[in-house]
Amino acid sequence: MFKRRDRQPYALYSAIVAQARQPAFYAAFGVPDSLDGRFDMIVLHAVLVFRRLRGCEGEAAERTQALFDLFMSDMDRSLREMGVGDLTVPKRIKKMAEAFYGRLDAYVGALDSAALPELQEAIRRNVFPDGTVSQSALTAAHGLACYALDAAASLDTQAAETILDGTIRFPDPADFHTGARA
Repeated sequence: MFKRRDRQPYALYSAIVAQARQPAFYAAFGVPDSLDGRFDMIVLHAVLVFRRLRGCEGEAAERTQALFDLFMSDMDRSLREMGVGDLTVPKRIKKMAEAFYGRLDAYVGALDSAALPELQEAIRRNVFPDGTVSQSALTAAHGLACYALDAAASLDTQAAETILDGTIRFPDPADFHTGARA
């Protein structure tokens, strides 16, 4: 039987995935409802959480590492369920990990400095990577960047232990698409 501590990464990862699957991201913002789009929304929320938990030591650091391991394991499982062959999965996981770390670098720097234009461009480039810069992609990226900045500020006020237990308060993404808070 799992100890409470052993279940915590699952609760936290479930909370991240649940927020990443909010319909507003796909319907209102136009994030592609595809493997790549869902991956990007999970990564955005994981980055927000990892940013908040950076610097944690001891057991909290171990639990943060367990969260990352669970994330990668879930990506592996998802690829296998989609029928990706055993020989190809490690290569795809490596690319996903590289994508994660690239986004982590781009997003955290912009979040730390509250640089809205920089974050907006990083989100547009990653979530809407279609080479052309459409007005709808710019608008959606702006709303997502405002959402991410607000979410980061909210997470900064939440206790690390509470977050690690999977009790996270994220803002409502619909508030940022309508321009009410953007």
